[in-house]
Amino acid sequence: MSKRLAGKTAVVTGSGSGIGRAIAERFASEGAGIAIVDVDPDLAEQTKASIESDGGKAEVFSCDVSNQVHVKSTAEKVLSVFSSIDILVNNAGVGYVGNLENTPEDVFDRLYAVNVKGVYNGMLAFIKPMIDSGGGVILNTASIASKVGIADRFAYSMTKGAVLTMTLSVARDYIDHGIRCNCLCPARIHTPFVDSYLKKNYPGKEQEVFEKLNGYQPIGRMGEPKEVASLALFLCSDESSFITGSAYDIDGGVTLLR
Repeated sequence: MSKRLAGKTAVVTGSGSGIGRAIAERFASEGAGIAIVDVDPDLAEQTKASIESDGGKAEVFSCDVSNQVHVKSTAEKVLSVFSSIDILVNNAGVGYVGNLENTPEDVFDRLYAVNVKGVYNGMLAFIKPMIDSGGGVILNTASIASKVGIADRFAYSMTKGAVLTMTLSVARDYIDHGIRCNCLCPARIHTPFVDSYLKKNYPGKEQEVFEKLNGYQPIGRMGEPKEVASLALFLCSDESSFITGSAYDIDGGVTLLR
């Protein structure tokens, strides 16, 4: 099978675990050099080791995406190693379960800082280098929460709605500069966040609640990070060269019921 990303470089934020790690590993297997950007250097090193064990190329860059100064300096470091960037995947994010009344202000601010400002910071730091090198692809991780009402996801839904609309805006403003910009809208994906949430909030009942979470999707299960990575690969490869300004659901049929 041909290497669909051969010769390209991809920056993947939040690639120390979960969806971000799956995307980084899949892109590397398709020939891309990977800039692993994560706030946790230990997790980032694990992703790097996994990629290199499979013959891929990756470098680790520790970064808090909510800090614009830090993101800009990280972008400079990335460009000093890889010289140019073809793909930017803004995947880093945090979650919270709660409605309007039980979402504390500090939690609201934290979700905004990481999920919204983090995407803004990433695009701002890399858009000019991408334009200067002839264009590229930006892929943002939104959520079905950006499109439909989900119980107890007030702040999270707010942030993912912003990710979707930022995606549309950038796609429109930079189409003449060779930039394509799309976003992913996953439903519940089985990541370490799910497991830690169950362990913390449902001790002794993890499996029971896990099955309920599976049943939320009409297809009967949660998605897997590797499934999201497959869609991300398509949207960041030349196979999707006619696609920009689009939001792709990957939700096991959840939106069929809305």
